Amino acid sequence: MPFYRISEMETQYVDMGKGQTQSVAGELMKAGMITYPADGGPPPHYHPNEEQFLLVMEGEANVILGDETRLVGPGDLVHIRRNERHGLRITKGPFAFFTVKSPSGDGDLYQDYNKAEDAEAAREKLESTL
Repeated sequence: MPFYRISEMETQYVDMGKGQTQSVAGELMKAGMITYPADGGPPPHYHPNEEQFLLVMEGEANVILGDETRLVGPGDLVHIRRNERHGLRITKGPFAFFTVKSPSGDGDLYQDYNKAEDAEAAREKLESTL
């Protein structure tokens, strides 16, 4: 079915960052909503096989992307290349974003998640920008 209503999609809860997702997979990409509470969010990580866009719908967060850190909020669009370390620290929650990843893989938005080797140092950098 090519039409979806996010509010009617099954919600999945993930331990990683206390998130909840609603997602759908197509032939070449997957898309969905991810929402984290004010005290949530995944540790810095990368996706070796997926390219990602995220569009912030609600809340604000400091986002680390490679070596750059920036505050993002509603209406901001972020492009994350394959293998690019990224993570976030929520400054105003809940933090909700619409995301599209390619390829679709098995449809799981967390399928290609790999914790960054320097996750703790990157998290400290995010914390220090608050």
